[in-house]
Amino acid sequence: MTNLYHSKTAQWAVYAVFFVAVGVVPLITSDSFLLNQFAVYGVYAMLAVSISLGWGFGGILNLGQGIAFGLAAYGMGMTMQMQSQDPVSSPIPPFMLNNSLDHLPALWVPFSNTTLGIILALAVPTLFYVIFGTLVFAARVSGPFIAIMTLAVLSALNTLIIDMQPYTNGVNGLTPPSPLKLFGADIDPYGATSYWIVFGLLVLTTCGAKLLTQSKFGLVTQALRGDPERVRFLGYNVAVYETVIYAISGFIAAVAGCCFVMLVQYVSPAQLDTNFSIGMVIWVGIGGRFSLIGSIIGALMIQGGQSYLGDQFLNSWLLVLGGFFILVVRFLPKGLAGLLETVLGMVGTRRRSSPLPQAAGAADMPSQ
Repeated sequence: MTNLYHSKTAQWAVYAVFFVAVGVVPLITSDSFLLNQFAVYGVYAMLAVSISLGWGFGGILNLGQGIAFGLAAYGMGMTMQMQSQDPVSSPIPPFMLNNSLDHLPALWVPFSNTTLGIILALAVPTLFYVIFGTLVFAARVSGPFIAIMTLAVLSALNTLIIDMQPYTNGVNGLTPPSPLKLFGADIDPYGATSYWIVFGLLVLTTCGAKLLTQSKFGLVTQALRGDPERVRFLGYNVAVYETVIYAISGFIAAVAGCCFVMLVQYVSPAQLDTNFSIGMVIWVGIGGRFSLIGSIIGALMIQGGQSYLGDQFLNSWLLVLGGFFILVVRFLPKGLAGLLETVLGMVGTRRRSSPLPQAAGAADMPSQ
C-alpha cells in the first residue's frame, strides 16, 4: 500500500511539474503568434488524452476520433458565424446566399444563441458516441472491427459535410469573421486569455481522466481491456463500461474541437480527415498509450516536429514519422513513457541494492 501511495504521489508530482512548466508560457513571452501556436498544441494535447483514455486504458482503438472533434468544431464554427450575423439586416451567412438559400436553415437556428450553440457543440458528438457505442459494444464488437467501423463512419461523415455545400460551405469550410464573444467580451485568439482558457481545460480534462483511471470504474475498465470475458464472468456489464469510457473520450475530443475553432477561426472537412485521426493514434503510440502525460508529450513532439521540421523535410516528413512510429512499436511497445519508466525503475533498483555507507562503515569496525 505504501509503494502504491508513493507511486501515485510521484505521478501527480510529474503532472504538477508539467502543468507548471506549461502555465508559465504567457509569463515569459509576449509573442502573440507563439501564444496562439502553443494554445493549439494544447488542443492536440487534449486529443491525445482522449485517445489514451479510450485506447490505452479502455482498449478501444478508435481511428475515428475526428468524429467528435470535427462535429464540435463545426458546432463552434456555426456559433461564431451566427455571432457575426445581424438578426435583422443580415440573418443569413453569405455563403448560403451564394448557394441560393433565401432563409436560415432550421439546423442553424439554435446556434444563434451562443450558450445553446456551445452546449450543442459538446452534446451532439457526445450523444453520437453514446448511441454508436451502445449499439456496437452491446453486439460485442471489439478489436480491429471497432477501428474499421469508426474509420468508416468518419469517412462517411466527411463526405456528407462536403456534399452539404449549401449548409456547410463544402470543402471551403466556415470562416467566422470575428473572434468568439463570451459574456460580452471578444476572446482574442492571439491573446493570453485564449491561452489560459485552453490551458485550464487541458488541466481539467487531464486531471479528470487521471482520477477516473485511478477509480474503481477505471480499474474495471483496465481489467476488461486485458480480458473482457473474465470481467463479464465476474458480473460486470462490459458494454456499459466500454460505452461510458468511449463517450468520455469523445467528450474530451469535443472540448478540443471547440477550442480549436476559437483559436484558428476556421473549420473545414480537414478536421474530419482520416489522416488526421490516424495521426492522433500515432502521437499516442509514440508517447505511450498507457500514460496520459506520455500521450501529451507524444502529441507535442510530433506536432512540434511537423511545425518546425516539416518545411525542411517537405513530403518526406510523413516517411520520417512513419519510420519513427514503426521503430517505437517494434522496440518500445509502451512508447517513450514506457522507456522512461524502465530507466527510472533500473535506477531505483540499483539504489536499493547498493549498501548504505553507514552500514558499510559499521561492518568494518571491530566488534566490542
